[in-house]
Amino acid sequence: MSLFLSEKDVEQLLSMPMVLEAVEAAHRDLSSGQACDVPRQRTRLPTTTLHILQGALPRMDAIGYKAYTSNRSGVRFLVHLYRVSSGSLRAVIEADRLGMMRTGAAAGIATRWLARSDAQVAGVFGAGWQAEGHIEALAAVRPLRRVKVFARRTEKLAAFCARMSARLGIEVIAAVSPEDVVRGSDIVSTVTTSATPLFNAEWLSPGTHVNAAGSNSLIRRELGEDVLKRCSPIVVDSVETALREAGDLLPLLEKGRLHARELLELGEVICGRHAGRSTDDQITLFESQGMAIQDLAVAVHLEELARELGVGIELPYGS
Repeated sequence: MSLFLSEKDVEQLLSMPMVLEAVEAAHRDLSSGQACDVPRQRTRLPTTTLHILQGALPRMDAIGYKAYTSNRSGVRFLVHLYRVSSGSLRAVIEADRLGMMRTGAAAGIATRWLARSDAQVAGVFGAGWQAEGHIEALAAVRPLRRVKVFARRTEKLAAFCARMSARLGIEVIAAVSPEDVVRGSDIVSTVTTSATPLFNAEWLSPGTHVNAAGSNSLIRRELGEDVLKRCSPIVVDSVETALREAGDLLPLLEKGRLHARELLELGEVICGRHAGRSTDDQITLFESQGMAIQDLAVAVHLEELARELGVGIELPYGS
């Protein structure tokens, strides 16, 4: 029987180590030709937009999609997971927390492969839902001693920092300005919906690693051309997806100041096909747009653990 997992079930089962393992494995499979991923498709109406990401991980007997709607009333996420071998439905999973964790994990995996091994200070733009998973993932792959957070809505920033400090057991503090976030940080991450660049390139120290996780459409831009000029390599989760929706990169690609051949996929770095960081002074960049195979890999782990522990509800359809 197919299984339904609610947000409450996902919260009970999911852990960052599990998600990091799943996301890294998905990128390895993609790089080695053992997975396929279809860039996000959207159906737009004046009141609601439907977003669909789909892909397959044959090695895990998994094929499926994540669908979500965005509306003024909120965003609603569902993952549908099927078996490659039989076409039958394995699970339907509410995926708000799943998506938050896998987005953070993608930046965590990139940080594992691109940031300096001695990175201890992180600067983060954004203090929303997505930033929680992002900071947790960074702390899981590097021995962070301090995280500086800047957000435009300052009224909730202090509570966010206190909550993350208590959860992770490290110092998470409110930054006083964008410059304060960037200067002296070994890792700089952007997790916002900003339409304009968040910081100046001159604030970056040699050897910094940058994660940009919010610019997944033309109307969003977290990094300016000055920052991109200082970054090498520029790593993306998928070149095909980046060429469609990486708002940070598309203006330079259209002007011919950046070429698709200069973009590296994260899986290629993980597999050793291309070098990531080669010197301590490089400023490296990971541009994250999100991929179906990341969601599906996490969903497989969730389904297996849920069946083992007897969590979830059996569905009367899909067998």
